[in-house]
Amino acid sequence: MKITDIAVPGYERVARCEDPASGLRAMIAVHSTALGPALGGLRMWPYRSWDEAQFDVLRLARGMTYKSAVADTGLGGGKSVILGNPKTDKSEALFRAMGKFVDAFGGKYITAEDVGTSVEDLVLVRKETRWATGLPREIGSSGDPSPWTALGVFRGIKACLEEVYGSGEFTGRTVAMQGLGHVGGFLAEHLAKAGARLVVTDLSPERAKEAATRLGATVVAPEAIYDVACDVFSPNALGAVINDDTLKRLKTKIIAGAANNVLLREEHGDRLREMGILYAPDYVINAGGIINVSIEVEKEGYDEARSRKKVENIYNALRTVFRMAREKNVSTNRASNLLAEERIARGRPAAAKV
Repeated sequence: MKITDIAVPGYERVARCEDPASGLRAMIAVHSTALGPALGGLRMWPYRSWDEAQFDVLRLARGMTYKSAVADTGLGGGKSVILGNPKTDKSEALFRAMGKFVDAFGGKYITAEDVGTSVEDLVLVRKETRWATGLPREIGSSGDPSPWTALGVFRGIKACLEEVYGSGEFTGRTVAMQGLGHVGGFLAEHLAKAGARLVVTDLSPERAKEAATRLGATVVAPEAIYDVACDVFSPNALGAVINDDTLKRLKTKIIAGAANNVLLREEHGDRLREMGILYAPDYVINAGGIINVSIEVEKEGYDEARSRKKVENIYNALRTVFRMAREKNVSTNRASNLLAEERIARGRPAAAKV
């Protein structure tokens, strides 16, 4: 196994790993440990090059720092990626080698599941390092984080409705949902139960059809979701879905979902503000999963009641961001960045003493 460190300004440590024996090709990026150890998921994706993988891992690691800061998890931000096809390239040897790579960071980076990986994959990682979380409950961990992410997004949408319409009532409100995967599926259940009308799309027609049957949702083609007249547009799959092309098609007052990196660029948040559309910054509203995992790494051990209380507090975190945006006369995404940076800066002196 060969581990090569890469100097990247603004990041505490970035490293690449190549292990011919298992076929592992992976990267870990630790953005900041100012507020605590860097926690972030392990993504497996068929990146076309090391450069593409590095671009993704750096962007995601920085996002985790900001997410943990605003969510007040007491953790920093990091991320890891495996270059490979999650449908064809998985093996026990691969994930055990990844565990050794994670362990080489000595607890500075803690991993969890992410796109392309599962709880079962992380069990294999855990065989080689203690720094893996979000494992099955039967082995004393916190389990699948998806339901917690969905709960946090649901609470966040309620805060958005109150901000825009003066009431957090879902009955009579239309939510256009892009993506019905793990998190999107749980979120759809919350919304339907609360009385929202659902218009849904998914790259899997079967998944969309199942939601229509079970939840009474209306199904539209993937590309048509941007044109749906709705109260809330909820992206729960791909990133960069708010861009120059989609902005002019939106017929909504709120954008709030579980997807990461919803805005292609920060200035698209400014455009939304000019258009009178309230944007719930992605790393604020979708922090439920990381909050749940953060409880697991506390000294007292995992406590579901404490986790639920902190996840539901995403409602208050968003209210704080909305208030800050109004007071500073900036877009909500820039307000959340300012809030995160303030908390990180306060944490740096304390971190330096450790």
